Amino acid sequence: MALKTTRGDRGGPTKGRGAPSNLEGRYESWTREAVDDGWAREEEAPPRLETVVTPETAKSIIARNDSPDIPFEQSINPYRGCEHGCVYCLAGETSILMADGSVKPLGELRVGDEVCGTEKRGHYRHYVKTRVLAHWQTRKRAYRLSLADGTELVASADHRFLTERGWKFVDQGDDREQRPRLTLNNKLMGFGAVASSARPLDTREYRRGYLCGLIRGDGHRGVYRYTRAGRARDQHRFRLAMTDADALERAGRYLCDFGVGTDRFLFQPERPHRRRMEAIRTSARVSIEAIEGLIQWPECYEGEWARGFVAGIFDAEGSFNCGIVRISNTDSTMIEATRVSLGGLGFDAVVETQRAHSPRPINYVRVRGGLREHLRFFRSFDPSIARKRNITGQAVRSKADLNVIAIERLNVERDLFDITTGTGDFIANGVISHNCYARPSHAYLGLSPGLDFETRIFAKTNAAELLRKELAAPNYRCSSIALGANTDPYQPAERELRITRSILEVLVECEHPFTIVTKGALVERDIDLIAPMAAKNLARVYISVTNLDAELARKLEPRASAPYRRLEAIKRLVAAGIPCGVLVAPLIPFITDRYMEEILEHAREAGATEAGYILLRLPLEVAPLFKEWLATHYPLKAEHVMSLVHQMRGGKDYDSTFGVRQRGTGNFAELIGKRFALACERLGFNTDRRGGLDTTRFRPPRTGPQMELF
Repeated sequence: MALKTTRGDRGGPTKGRGAPSNLEGRYESWTREAVDDGWAREEEAPPRLETVVTPETAKSIIARNDSPDIPFEQSINPYRGCEHGCVYCLAGETSILMADGSVKPLGELRVGDEVCGTEKRGHYRHYVKTRVLAHWQTRKRAYRLSLADGTELVASADHRFLTERGWKFVDQGDDREQRPRLTLNNKLMGFGAVASSARPLDTREYRRGYLCGLIRGDGHRGVYRYTRAGRARDQHRFRLAMTDADALERAGRYLCDFGVGTDRFLFQPERPHRRRMEAIRTSARVSIEAIEGLIQWPECYEGEWARGFVAGIFDAEGSFNCGIVRISNTDSTMIEATRVSLGGLGFDAVVETQRAHSPRPINYVRVRGGLREHLRFFRSFDPSIARKRNITGQAVRSKADLNVIAIERLNVERDLFDITTGTGDFIANGVISHNCYARPSHAYLGLSPGLDFETRIFAKTNAAELLRKELAAPNYRCSSIALGANTDPYQPAERELRITRSILEVLVECEHPFTIVTKGALVERDIDLIAPMAAKNLARVYISVTNLDAELARKLEPRASAPYRRLEAIKRLVAAGIPCGVLVAPLIPFITDRYMEEILEHAREAGATEAGYILLRLPLEVAPLFKEWLATHYPLKAEHVMSLVHQMRGGKDYDSTFGVRQRGTGNFAELIGKRFALACERLGFNTDRRGGLDTTRFRPPRTGPQMELF
């Protein structure tokens, strides 16, 4: 069951979110509640968008950690981050390029499918294989894009396509935010929609053609005479040996359908520089005669026989390397049959000859027209060897006219689909499309740059029950538990669900030590539970403050409490006797690092005694999300910011190596470290040497109605 908060009376366009392609954030509440998050005092509050909370029954609640970079062994996350920031959506019938060169409608894709994406290598993008990590459906107002070459796409306003000038949205959308959007004559990147060509039918004629091409290209047929004790005997033999099992299996199946049985055997074991080869064979005279009949030349090369023949000869002697489709043979009849069969479906095929003056010159039939025609080739003839249909490594370039000639807003809402892939993009109707990012959880200590991008949260409603059970286990060893390691325990939904409070009640009952990391002022609500624990050295609270600029905070963390409201929370917690620390996190070079000393000064004035910082981390799916945010809000700074990130991360977006992932390496990282150390020394941070929290008071919770015995 999903719980929805109700919308207040706020009207007008929404603006000031994070990356604008993510319209609904999980850290949002549509109605003002009693808890003051500080934004009401600002001239412009961030938008209040709908948050959907889905209760889930967790199987365990305490997560264990053995990373040397993280100062706790156990943590609890009452809320699980959403898995999709769903906005970049396309029509379900949109053709998606699969890794084997085939296509599949977007609506029919499944998690785990292997598709084509792209990655940048040097100055060019290249096609690569990637997998579908997530797939979902939504309903949005649709737009139709028309390109000069006839390609059409139906997508939401928030979908992005790669153009000659970078990623651009289909339109501004209903919120009218300023963001890069498509205009007429923008050119999309890719090769364009592949011309419609029906897949070959698996008819008897197609099978005959396939066997003719494959066996004449790679098969061995012969009759051998041998003498024994005064008599001669003819030995009939047929053998087809191949390194690709898929073609061999298809040939064996087709022969069986025509009544020809074969045996399969190992022809050549794998050796250095040689692939393993298997083969099928038969020595029955009637079978050999049947095969000879099956591979006879027809009167004309057309129809399904021609489709099957081209598939067979391509599997036998074709190649697809460096963006070139070739089929080679020394037999002029084979070459002519290939050329005519290709021409029958409108392919531009040219015959080329190598070693023309040799006794057996090699002829090649080359299919021209670029990747677009090559993909039509695979679709039209359906060869079986997946290895030969691989477009990986080819550069993204095409002569197709992919200029945008029309952007039409359809006056209807449609069921649209989207996927998440490992590369962050996919090929839709022959053009490169941006996908949404599945982010299973938030980065440690709230460092994810995209908290506001998520549309749903999952609430572990049985958290207190599970915690009680796990703490009561006979083999449980007490060590401090961190609340807020991945997701903030004080999200707006906590005001109603009170899951974090129920966890604290169990910890208080057991006198179990804990720490809290949050960006929310809602932590003040639980002072009545935290303060008595703090008096026994069983609790500490850390407030994360990224910057002190309300305008920047609206863009970066709009669903968290306002910056100065977090400082007020520190002051109130300290006044209640709760030791507090401040975390300058995430520290974004050239964006938030300039606030570091000021944050520390204000936090010290508020009573914080501990301080820490963590440089921006961009693991996996977070990196492209942050780049999108940069490009939208700070386009002039984006390149410089990422340059500094790369300087701190060994030339990459992120370096997960223990010992450096929180602080980074290089000159800029060292400068930040020195600035932080000097500020802490000047302000008197981290001088309290009380050590860790007390674990000696812990007692297991009561698990039944019986009384305790003392």
